[in-house]
Amino acid sequence: MTRPTEPPARDPDCDVEFFWDPVCPFAWLTSRWLIEVSSRRELSIDWRFISLRLINKDKDYDSHFPPGYEFGHTAGLRMLRVGAAIRDDLGRQALGPVVTAYGESYFDKPQGSGMRGRLSTPDHLLEVLDRAGLDRGFASAADDHGWDAMIDAEGEMALARTGRDVGTPILTVTASEQSFFGPVISRVPMGEEAERLWDAVTTLASFPGFAELKRSLREVPRLNILGGLTDEVVEEDWEAGHKRMDD
Repeated sequence: MTRPTEPPARDPDCDVEFFWDPVCPFAWLTSRWLIEVSSRRELSIDWRFISLRLINKDKDYDSHFPPGYEFGHTAGLRMLRVGAAIRDDLGRQALGPVVTAYGESYFDKPQGSGMRGRLSTPDHLLEVLDRAGLDRGFASAADDHGWDAMIDAEGEMALARTGRDVGTPILTVTASEQSFFGPVISRVPMGEEAERLWDAVTTLASFPGFAELKRSLREVPRLNILGGLTDEVVEEDWEAGHKRMDD
């Protein structure tokens, strides 16, 4: 079977395009914020793909990243291949439950559970598909490199909108065609707070001359898997899409 090599065109009926890598904790937190906003503003979301493994395919992981990043990025790519097969067969609307199922199956697990070592293994992918209510046969796509050209092209499409010195997630607001990296958040705002953040982010992005508002210190994401569900604020210094290697 011939795999598509180009991503699908923009869906005019969707309000926001969310470019997702499954293993990025910040992409997961931002996706949960966007789900909260969508429930209050009735935004429709088109879940699209960006693979940290493919956009870093020309880098030497041993010198550019802390230990373990290549494994994690590859796990994300394996899940994106499964997502690509699902989208190709069932359409875009099937991806929302998949995003949720993968994130919950990983980020909600307790620290020390050993979940990271299971990421995107066959057993884990079957668990994700079961959670999403989808056919287990899609798990075989994880080893199908035929999807990589399309996934890579979709990530390149996102980077063409923002520039290359960014990470995940990337969002595009369809009506205004604003595209931006982030917001990078370490906890999920709810209710009116979620709406205020949405208004602030889209207002900044809509100004033609706006380019960047940034700090490299980040809270440890408030996620079970990272042990971050405490009242204590722990910060890490980040550079080039990962924790500083000299910390």
